Amino acid sequence: MSLAVLSSRALTGMQAPEVIVEVHLANGLPSFTIVGLPETEVKEAKDRVRAALQNAGFEFPARRITVNLAPADLPKESGRFDLPIALGILAASGQMPADTLDQYEFAGELSLSGELRPIRGALAMTYAMHRHQENKGKQRAFILPRINADEAALVNDITILPADSLLQVVAHFAARDADTKLSRHIPSLVPALPSYPDLADVKGQIHAKRALEVAAAGAHSVLMVGPPGTGKSMLAARFVGILPPMTDEEALESAAVQSLTSGFSTARWRARPYRAPHHTASGVALVGGGGTPRPGEISLAHRGVLFLDELPEFNRSVLEVLREPLESGQITISRAARQADFPARFQLIAAMNPCPCGYLGHPANKCRCTPDHITRYQGKISGPLLDRIDMQIQVGALPHDDLIRQGDGESSADIARRVQQAATRQLHRQGKLNNLLTGNEIDQHCKPDSAGEQLLRNAMNKLNWSARAYHRVLKVARTIADLGEAASVNQPHVAEAIQYRRAMKEQ
Repeated sequence: MSLAVLSSRALTGMQAPEVIVEVHLANGLPSFTIVGLPETEVKEAKDRVRAALQNAGFEFPARRITVNLAPADLPKESGRFDLPIALGILAASGQMPADTLDQYEFAGELSLSGELRPIRGALAMTYAMHRHQENKGKQRAFILPRINADEAALVNDITILPADSLLQVVAHFAARDADTKLSRHIPSLVPALPSYPDLADVKGQIHAKRALEVAAAGAHSVLMVGPPGTGKSMLAARFVGILPPMTDEEALESAAVQSLTSGFSTARWRARPYRAPHHTASGVALVGGGGTPRPGEISLAHRGVLFLDELPEFNRSVLEVLREPLESGQITISRAARQADFPARFQLIAAMNPCPCGYLGHPANKCRCTPDHITRYQGKISGPLLDRIDMQIQVGALPHDDLIRQGDGESSADIARRVQQAATRQLHRQGKLNNLLTGNEIDQHCKPDSAGEQLLRNAMNKLNWSARAYHRVLKVARTIADLGEAASVNQPHVAEAIQYRRAMKEQ
């Protein structure tokens, strides 16, 4: 047999389309050619595969070898195609059986000695296999490096066959008894509750903690404005600990994104991601990009928290890229030859000082900034971006009595229980959290009573809110009502929601 056909998978954004690896041996001068839009890492597979086959004791055919990676218009990158290319050469040259190759998919990078090295995106590839099997009903096993086995096995109903070397894979196909075959991987993952810092560590700041509780219950974004040293960063770091537990689908989505950058560890399974990029981060670092599109911070924070400290210190053009994903929950990276879609359903928590010196409104330290400096500093955050942030709260300086008082803080576990109960009410009532409600759903589920409607109308006229701000206040009010176990939105709920949107106005 001079032709062998195997299956593998590429990565393009969150998708992992199937790649057919065809290996053909022909007479003529010895050569090794890889076609099908391979990038540099794939082209270098020629040298890795040659050395791996020879060091594993196989004969490298002195013939004209052509490897085709189909479809030809799909870019192929990374070393994951080393294993299927090596197996294709062995099958085409008759050094291993080829009758059952169509029952498997392969991925793995080869060392020069024939050992299998880890690949990135294993979970995304397995997730794509699962969807393909659901649609086509064709069951395949997945052979990949052992170090990726726990990650890939997070997807149910997929047979994972881990291997340590090329020799083990070849022995699996040549085996006459079950002892020599690769055995199905049993995940060693032991589910454990994620550990987060406790909100009880933050003294005082009752108003800010209440606002974060409301934000967690309804998946609302928050901007905290206050002088330095008031606990804004501590509050943000502990916010992730009061969010509702992740569902199986959410955990799988988040882990699949993390696997695209080799940043996922099974020890963090079901732990909500917390990303806090420095203010020197570029727009590409935040939203993703590159010649081969990779996810950025907003996608790596999918189903978790994105914390932007010192918000005005970010480049304004960098902040503007947040506007679309805050609304849509996804980001599309477009390049001349391709585009990639990544999920970006993150919860934004931002923090900033009220002025350049930081002490505007501080009871003890006198602000040294002129009104012009203050306006210019706050103006670094554009109106359209500020309009998309649901809650804008003040985090004031802590009185000395609160600072020295001990044991007065409510624990994250107590707050998380109330948040979970409120989130469950929302899911039962409308099938989604309040922040995701659309126009008609807002009219149906968030309509306030007459007193609340009048209060909201007065606030709109006084503060010149946009229609978006109006709807966001209604959604926050609905969340406050859910935390209070109220069936409808009443005036006190609207009043509290209005107070959560006046931080910048009151400076």
